[in-house]
Amino acid sequence: MQLDMINLIFAAEEDSRQARIFAQQNAQELIDEADRSGREKVASTLARAEAEIAHMTRLSDQKATQYAMELASTTANRKATLHARAERRLDSASQYIVERIETYDSGR
Repeated sequence: MQLDMINLIFAAEEDSRQARIFAQQNAQELIDEADRSGREKVASTLARAEAEIAHMTRLSDQKATQYAMELASTTANRKATLHARAERRLDSASQYIVERIETYDSGR
């Protein structure tokens, strides 16, 4: 009877040891799966963020190009206006100079 009790205790200890090993293996598998899942989610989020950055960069470049073209057009218009005004003033100034020279020559 005592031998049966000792065998029963050894069997219970062996069952406990096996249950502990199984629990450790199961826990490690869960940890590995959580780690793998976390890495996949980080990679997915990073890929989406990079795609969004690329999209925003393209939009920004397009807006900058459009603004530069509008600015160039506005500048060209202002330049043409100033050039035309300068031409008119140059004509007026040259006419004034000619009149002054003629007045000076006629007074001699």
